[in-house]
Amino acid sequence: MPRRKALKTGSRTRGRGHKKGRGAGLRGGRGNAGCHKTKRIMYERVGRVWGAHGFKRPQTVVMANNAINLKVIEENASEWIEQGNASKKGKTISIDLKKMGYDKLLGTGVPSQAYNITISAASAKAVEKVEAAGGEIVNG
Repeated sequence: MPRRKALKTGSRTRGRGHKKGRGAGLRGGRGNAGCHKTKRIMYERVGRVWGAHGFKRPQTVVMANNAINLKVIEENASEWIEQGNASKKGKTISIDLKKMGYDKLLGTGVPSQAYNITISAASAKAVEKVEAAGGEIVNG
């Protein structure tokens, strides 16, 4: 405590000088007292939000899915063959999306060729479209 404050403690008004300054009544209570009544307007003007909002999901429940669409596979298949991430056997292109860091295959896009895709999860539409094109999805 600074010297000046220390000297004032023990006196009635503690440096305020008037009867008003004796307690916390002059400042509307101590700390955040009265935030739902007296000091509410201050919070509204400043834009601060009072109270708890929502909740945080446990990290054990939250799973980050790295998904990929059929359209992206269709666009990048030739590049992946050149890079060695995919291989072509006859008319079928084999792609291991699990190795490439993808978790789920989604069905946006139309496959023009037969794909043999290895991935841990796929939507029903994606499976339907790949099989209609003559390919298959292997759970890996």
